[in-house]
Amino acid sequence: MQADLLIHSAAQVITLASPAGPKRGAAMRDLAIIPDGAVAIRDGRILDVGPSDELRSQVRAAHSLSAGGHLVLPGFVDPHTHLVWAGERSGEFEMRVGGATYMEIMAAGGGIMNTVRQTRAASLDDLLSQTRPRLARMLAHGTTTVEIKSGYGLGTSHELKQLAAIRRLQAESPATLVATFLGAHAIPAEYRGREDAYVDLVVDEMLPAVAGLAKPPAFCDVFCEEGAFSVEQSRRILAAAKERGFGLKIHVDEFRALGGTSLAVELGATSADHLVCTPENEVERLAQSDTIAVALPGTPFGLGHHDYTPARALIDAGGALALATDCNPGTSWCENMQLMIAL
Repeated sequence: MQADLLIHSAAQVITLASPAGPKRGAAMRDLAIIPDGAVAIRDGRILDVGPSDELRSQVRAAHSLSAGGHLVLPGFVDPHTHLVWAGERSGEFEMRVGGATYMEIMAAGGGIMNTVRQTRAASLDDLLSQTRPRLARMLAHGTTTVEIKSGYGLGTSHELKQLAAIRRLQAESPATLVATFLGAHAIPAEYRGREDAYVDLVVDEMLPAVAGLAKPPAFCDVFCEEGAFSVEQSRRILAAAKERGFGLKIHVDEFRALGGTSLAVELGATSADHLVCTPENEVERLAQSDTIAVALPGTPFGLGHHDYTPARALIDAGGALALATDCNPGTSWCENMQLMIAL
């Protein structure tokens, strides 16, 4: 067997091998570890894995590298980030320390809308120059697949600008980048009191424009939360996106349980994310569905909250659980999946 590179003498090779589909429930404990393992690589792809002695006898490699008793594992997948934004929101940290809640900061013009103003004012080149270092830090921490959302434009041209930045990064980065359209991240100030009119804009103008791109995003997401989008508004947007061929993701139960988790299951969403205050009956329903639960521990940690996603309950109920950084400028400016695992 010919290979370009053989990495051998790893204390452990963690393959995470499993039958098709995500690991669920008790199966998540099985990391499919090969002790004293080796990995053969050809044309930038994994050719084979196995015990070092076995592969060293079977593989003729142009280059050989000893792992020196270290660990070899797949790159991390970060399935929920808001990586493309302009500006910063450090002043809000002081407000939170002073006792202001997330929604109070948002109502005062901070939060998401603070970043929206800065992102709208930024050029495409500005967005790229600010995002590239964040992505480089993700790679340095071992993340090789990153989902990136729009959602700091909240207008057709601005959302398309964010998606254009993601496409540019997809073309130039060695990482695998997956784009998500999040036009329904918040109600922009100009639509306050006319929330349904903004939903009309998302459904009737934004979604057709985004779907018509030469390389449209893979997913559509909605922030289903008190002060953002109701369950019915979220259903309308996600149903329209599904008709246009988008995969579905949804922010749910971060601060209030509105029924968004059940909506995710009803619509067959790929994932339901946050899930901090999901009721027990919806935890059970989610665990028995094909929708993956995504925990974002960096966000309650960054907000100084004490409640986290009921991960153990989801796993014990047979659910599929993923972790993500929720990398964003206000509540979880963290590019490191290793910290999420530690939390």
